[in-house]
Amino acid sequence: MFKTDLVNNKFINKSVLIRIFSFGKITFTMNHFLRTLILAFITLSNVSAQVNNEATINGFVYDASNREALIGANIYLKGLNVGTSSNVSGYYVITNLNPGTFEIVVSYVGYKTFQQKVSFAANQNKRLDVFLEPVAIMGEEIVVTGDSARTIIKLFNKPVSKVDLSPVQLNKVPQVIESDLLRTLQSLPGIVPVSDFSSAIYVRGGTPDQNLFLLDGTDVYNPEHAFGLFSTFNMDAIKKVEVYKGGFSAEYGGRLSSVINVTNNDGNRNNFEGKVSLSLLSLNTTLQGPIGKIGSLSGSLRRTYFDQTLGKVIDEIPDYYFLDGNLKAFFDIDETNKLSISFYGGIDDLNFVLDKTRQESLGFDYVWGNQTGSINWRSIISPKLFGNFWITGSRFFSNFDFGDVDFKEENIIRDVTLKGALEYFLDDHWNFNFGFEQKNVSGGLKQNFTGGRVDVSKHRVLYTLYLNSKWKPNPLWDIEFGVRANYFDSDKDYNNIDPRLSIKYRLTETSNLKFATGIYHQYANRIPRLFFVSIWTSADEYVKGSSATHFIAGYQKEIAKNIELEIEGYFKNYTNIYSYNQTFLADIKPATYTEDNLPLFNSTQGLFNEGNGKSYGLEFLLRKDVGAITGWIAYSLARTEFTINRINKNLPFTPRHDRTHAINFVSNIDLNNAANELKGKQFVNPDKKWSLGINFTYFSGQPITLPASVYFVNRFPDWEPSNNSLAIYPSD
Repeated sequence: MFKTDLVNNKFINKSVLIRIFSFGKITFTMNHFLRTLILAFITLSNVSAQVNNEATINGFVYDASNREALIGANIYLKGLNVGTSSNVSGYYVITNLNPGTFEIVVSYVGYKTFQQKVSFAANQNKRLDVFLEPVAIMGEEIVVTGDSARTIIKLFNKPVSKVDLSPVQLNKVPQVIESDLLRTLQSLPGIVPVSDFSSAIYVRGGTPDQNLFLLDGTDVYNPEHAFGLFSTFNMDAIKKVEVYKGGFSAEYGGRLSSVINVTNNDGNRNNFEGKVSLSLLSLNTTLQGPIGKIGSLSGSLRRTYFDQTLGKVIDEIPDYYFLDGNLKAFFDIDETNKLSISFYGGIDDLNFVLDKTRQESLGFDYVWGNQTGSINWRSIISPKLFGNFWITGSRFFSNFDFGDVDFKEENIIRDVTLKGALEYFLDDHWNFNFGFEQKNVSGGLKQNFTGGRVDVSKHRVLYTLYLNSKWKPNPLWDIEFGVRANYFDSDKDYNNIDPRLSIKYRLTETSNLKFATGIYHQYANRIPRLFFVSIWTSADEYVKGSSATHFIAGYQKEIAKNIELEIEGYFKNYTNIYSYNQTFLADIKPATYTEDNLPLFNSTQGLFNEGNGKSYGLEFLLRKDVGAITGWIAYSLARTEFTINRINKNLPFTPRHDRTHAINFVSNIDLNNAANELKGKQFVNPDKKWSLGINFTYFSGQPITLPASVYFVNRFPDWEPSNNSLAIYPSD
């Protein structure tokens, strides 16, 4: 039995939660609100359980080899048609069980299925932590048994437009140079690059700044190295990647198109282990091991090396390298409280000289990078109430110095966020999610050039509350609805309410229907620049917040054991989207002048062209995750149209990233067992020497000739740019 004084535990009373929350004209104390909500949930769960004499089973699912929490493991009670899946912390709970003895089954791709008899007494809360043994993703006798969760059930439990990728799946996708997260995502339907040389992703017509990248709960503002050639995520450090291509729940917000949630390894809690790998691009090392009996530590370090090898003998190779590293500590405080501390740091350093054979030659120095950090506290407040609380920090900077032409630039953005999420498992019909977020973002851009100065410094605060509910009236229906409330504190304040809805229906024994819709808002925009890292700016009195509405309908089919087919159609409507004004220097006027009588620009007025847009398409995905032959075949038919002021004479146009047709084929074949699988024969030991990997991609493009150069001259005395005097055509 749980007493009400649980709400006064040390964590809930931390001063970080004592924050006065201003939302329009409503002011309330966040601490008091949270304690009241938690008290109500605990009281409700205790009263419900005692009245019905019902039992509960809960716990964590771990990898037995290293005690890493497993995300998305399937847990169900055999014969009861009752089950669930582990959350991002590996936690699960099944509620409202009648007294008796049942068999619990836990399965996860790549692990032996766990089965155990469990007995429940009236009002009992049973704790069962499960440790799964990893095995090769090979034969039916190991991964998929008659008691494991069926493919169609796993598809039904998965949110609309969500794709889960494990490290094994990520590293198996063949790449030219080395495994890369963003390039792997480009092989999925609905996700395309703008060119073969870019790792930036465009999801269902959206631009890269409309993707929310999270690393251990922290926003990542620049997820690419080398001007977009490679991603900042180290594949050897990743534990799980969750990709939401649209229609995501009220838990996520701040972006219009997608969410890419990356969780890094906690570390091996059993043994020390290390790995060193050398690719055509970089040298990478990863170390992890236990911290006594209380936790674990994992770290990785990666650096490119061609500046120290080929760059020494080939003059044409620029003096460039990138270096990044991850460090994560996990602490098992007790059975109900876990703490993790995560850090990431990365830097790109380019020293470019036009002609290395000359002592005096034009050149520039360019340095940029990311740092992120997070402290995450996970707590089982009661068996039915699970809490996740974060303090996160993110920093992105870039410094450019082209002294030969008297141009310098400093760009920085800082993000300090406090957020929390509560999951309440009322019974096998109702689950609730509640969360809050306060995001404090500051940044600035300084430019010194011959003709003037740019000095922009801003501070913004975003307050968010969300409530999400999952209702399963019967085994055939799964309905999720929620609302996300945003208050953006800027030069001009913005208040928005974003409703979300998702419906899933079991059409037949082997097929599902899905539907999702929602409204999404974004208050940040990224300014893309050729050969320069992008600059972020925010909504203000001149740039409105952007919004999008998603409509998604899907069909899922279990073709055969372990083979799944997903078909999704989508429509997205954009409002107040922005394109960088390439001629802004001819449009904007200085706010004032410096002491040297140089114009000073400190406003976003005239920096963007505003417009609307729409994206719609149809996607097909045929996927197989286990066996001697694994991979997927994908096809997407899509169309994106933007209508931007002053571009294309204000007529609709297809942006550069529009791809009407996209075909992807990814496969990995164990040559020793492929024939056995096709003939239905027993598998032999996997061939550790020879395997075949295939990665084929076809995109239909949009031919376009870009201008080779652009120049501006001083305005004529009686000339002002306007829609009639200056015509701009699509370039991005």
